[in-house]
Amino acid sequence: MDENRVSRLLIGAAIEVHRILGPGLLESVYRQALVHELELPGVPCRAEVLIPARYKGLEFTSGYRVDLLVADLLIVELKVVESLLPVHEAQLLSYLRMTGKRLGLLINFNVAVLRNGIKRIVNNL
Repeated sequence: MDENRVSRLLIGAAIEVHRILGPGLLESVYRQALVHELELPGVPCRAEVLIPARYKGLEFTSGYRVDLLVADLLIVELKVVESLLPVHEAQLLSYLRMTGKRLGLLINFNVAVLRNGIKRIVNNL
């Protein structure tokens, strides 16, 4: 699978989760539901994956956690906020750079129609 195919599968799963659960729940609920929705057809997905932060040869063991890593290709950052902000996009782009991944999706479940809450972020794609 390539990043675009994985992205389409993830967006379809997110729309299904949002259609059933609606907006306004906790991020952790959406994360668990998305993992389940992706595992049903056999799409590999890991939640809260620790990624190390590095700076000039120094590695910070605390690192960061990405909400979802799908098929080891796509980083997904979930939000339940009034609106997505540039800092959310910058956060996801930093995660992409730290992992060397090329594609990420920023998904805000706190919207009436999910397609209005999805932002695609690329890193040298």
